[in-house]
Amino acid sequence: MGQFRLLRLGEQLRKEISSMLMKHEIKDPRVNEFLSINKVEVSGDLAFAKVYVSSFLDDASVERGVQGLQSAAGFIQSTIARKVSIYRFPKFTFVADYSMKEGYKMVQKLNELEKETLEWEKNNPQTQENDLDN
Repeated sequence: MGQFRLLRLGEQLRKEISSMLMKHEIKDPRVNEFLSINKVEVSGDLAFAKVYVSSFLDDASVERGVQGLQSAAGFIQSTIARKVSIYRFPKFTFVADYSMKEGYKMVQKLNELEKETLEWEKNNPQTQENDLDN
């Protein structure tokens, strides 16, 4: 299957799983609507799909949610397989993805650094004048 078609299939699977989460179709108590499906990578032979799950909840809640999704993987696969017609439906593997939370923390650190730099420049105007002279 072509790379573009794999990307499209991955996006379609991501939307379907997200929709199931929002509609509370997955009854496992570890799974909640605060989980977010970031990306689905489908293998070239359609045998496997890696589903990246994240949330702004604490790491333990994300891990429990991933375990719940992995337990419900068969149900999720069969439900989506009825909607999506492909010759081979991939087996899902759910993985915790902390990149969204790490990116948010990085933006916060950059904002703090910018604030500190502005305060330092405000308190040290003579240094700015020396920099402009050079």
